Amino acid sequence: MTTDTVPDRFPATATTFLLSGPAGALEVATDMPAPDLARAGTAIVCHPHPLQGGTMHNKVVTTLERALRELGLATVRFNFRGIGASAGTFDDGRGETDDALAVAAWVRRVRPDDVLWMAGFSFGSYVALRVTGTLPVRQLITVAPAVTRLDFSALPMPACPWLVIQGEADEIVEPAAVYAFVAARAPAPTLIRVPDTGHFFHRRLIELRGIVQDGVRANLPPLLGTAHA
Repeated sequence: MTTDTVPDRFPATATTFLLSGPAGALEVATDMPAPDLARAGTAIVCHPHPLQGGTMHNKVVTTLERALRELGLATVRFNFRGIGASAGTFDDGRGETDDALAVAAWVRRVRPDDVLWMAGFSFGSYVALRVTGTLPVRQLITVAPAVTRLDFSALPMPACPWLVIQGEADEIVEPAAVYAFVAARAPAPTLIRVPDTGHFFHRRLIELRGIVQDGVRANLPPLLGTAHA
């Protein structure tokens, strides 16, 4: 379902709408888990580089979204400024972080009792990490973080659990640079190396879904209707 009206509640079914953002409209897509799996948490997933074909429909992004929804989280994807129906122009990660913060503000307004999770793929990892340094995020997931293209080292360590997933045959982000970046963090994020896997996880998306789910299962928020952590 697509609506031109910003929902004042989190939609109960898969929905796309336009949210007012710092550079104009932001195209947002939401979905909900099965009612018997629903947990007190919402995950926002950030897409790869806008100038290199990245959108919220990227297969790694939709795999992350599905993995987290199957675990019981409400999910939000969105197009950064200048992509799809989102207004504005590329801003080297700064404006894109503002976009993500606008989406997070809406999530916190319509689901105020939820814990917030952030996830990102490649460039989206950079934005997700920046948001995590600003908001009380309870889980961070970064897939193939673009540490050779953006200055991740200048960003503060998140205070929440952090899962990093990296293909060992990544042709865009140098795997060794990701391993070195992770090793230099204190405390080090949890790193999962995926053998014989390129940047876009071609033919490995089902495996990626399982890796994400196994990697964060211990940190899941409570089921709805139970006491909050």
